[in-house]
Amino acid sequence: MLSTFVIGLREGLEAALIVGIIAGFLANRGRRDALRQVWLGVGAAVVICLVVGVVLEIVTAELPQAAQEGLETVIGLLAVAMVTYMIVWMRKHARGMKAELESAAASALVRGSTGALVVMAFLAVLREGFETVVFLLAAFQASTSPLLAGFGALIGVLVAVALGYGIYRGGVKLNMARFFKVTGAVLVVVAAGLLMTAAHTAHEAGWLTIGQERALDLSWLVRPGTPISSLITGMLGIQPFPTVVEVVVWVVYAIPLLAYVLWPTGGSARRPAARTTVATAGH
Repeated sequence: MLSTFVIGLREGLEAALIVGIIAGFLANRGRRDALRQVWLGVGAAVVICLVVGVVLEIVTAELPQAAQEGLETVIGLLAVAMVTYMIVWMRKHARGMKAELESAAASALVRGSTGALVVMAFLAVLREGFETVVFLLAAFQASTSPLLAGFGALIGVLVAVALGYGIYRGGVKLNMARFFKVTGAVLVVVAAGLLMTAAHTAHEAGWLTIGQERALDLSWLVRPGTPISSLITGMLGIQPFPTVVEVVVWVVYAIPLLAYVLWPTGGSARRPAARTTVATAGH
């Protein structure tokens, strides 16, 4: 539940920030006509993402067991690739995202094109929605309780929407660099767990045969049926008896990326007191 909550919060807030900045920019300039089109674009993107998620789930359920394991492997690897790209991109652009979006929005209005703003909002939600669908589907497949996983994702998205609206209205200010650093570190650990799960399902599908020797005995900690086991296996993807290849992929992925995410940025080192916040966007 915790992992899917973080996924829903992180991905939802990214989309909410982009849409909120565009909406606030248009509201400040009295372009309510364009604002309505933006909301239509956002709604269309949400519907498309939901349809894709349902189709993927139906296709997975209809496949034979070996093929299911193979598809779960592909989805897990795709989810890890998406979240890795998203973490790296946001670390580079979190501080200047608001200025960049407002500059692009201003250029579009100067050209008399509100359609470009609608497309920006649509693509932002579509991109984050696709990432969320793939990541959550992989998390659901690895989870011991899909119902709790779904509930965590829903709560995360709702909190993200509330924060995005608060930022849009100007009542909420966040240190964006710190927020994305903390959630990025959590998602690195979650993605490393998905990579371990992908290695496990790849073996079950007959795709991965090397490194299947038992590396660790964690049965004393990961006891099936216990709350601790649900947390560790559901969120971190760690099995009671991880194999050599599962441990290797976890370490090779998690350690370098955690160091990258948590390493202080040059700007924060020069100006330790500076705070990056999203200011009032829509009053």
